Amino acid sequence: MVKEMKKELDYFNVDGKYGWDQNDFKDLWMNKGGCACVTACDSFIYMRKYMGKDKLYPYDIDRITSLDYIDFSNSVKPYLRPRITGIDRLEIYVDGVSEFLEDMDEHSITLSEFSGDNSLEDAKNAVKSQIDKGLLVPMLVLMHKNPRYRDFSWHWFLLTGYDEEVDKFLVKVVSYGSYRWFDLEELWNTGYRRKGGLILFNKNA
Repeated sequence: MVKEMKKELDYFNVDGKYGWDQNDFKDLWMNKGGCACVTACDSFIYMRKYMGKDKLYPYDIDRITSLDYIDFSNSVKPYLRPRITGIDRLEIYVDGVSEFLEDMDEHSITLSEFSGDNSLEDAKNAVKSQIDKGLLVPMLVLMHKNPRYRDFSWHWFLLTGYDEEVDKFLVKVVSYGSYRWFDLEELWNTGYRRKGGLILFNKNA
């Protein structure tokens, strides 16, 4: 019998919302295509708040406001610039965030790609390992045949928890200023040949 296990990482609010809501951007490009940048900004704020990475977010960490967040996103935006096709490959994300970390002189965090071509079981293990280490997991879903995931198609979001039940593995998905729980098997098996995948952060110190 599988033992049920659940773990959720602490998070933060931005003016009462759970993380940042991409719909609150006034900039058209960021409003429509800033999801990758949002996951990076949220990750940097999380690392500052819960991992002591002070170089990654320069504003008040105890009261994160929309104005501060937008200012901050403008400094991250050049590294993950919205584009017509979106940031549709894991390597674009890795390259952009790695460059930001380098420019911030933050060498204790690196990141790597975990392709959507990997098996569901390997994906579960990767998510569990990251969350257990206190690390957020950015995820990219491209096209998805299940209409339930329409708002999460061609979209970056964050995984911040898991709930390992007897017959399914749920993940806590953070996006659009809120969170919800999805079955990772449904989310992972998109029904299309071209996949997205996960980003795995690594603590080097």
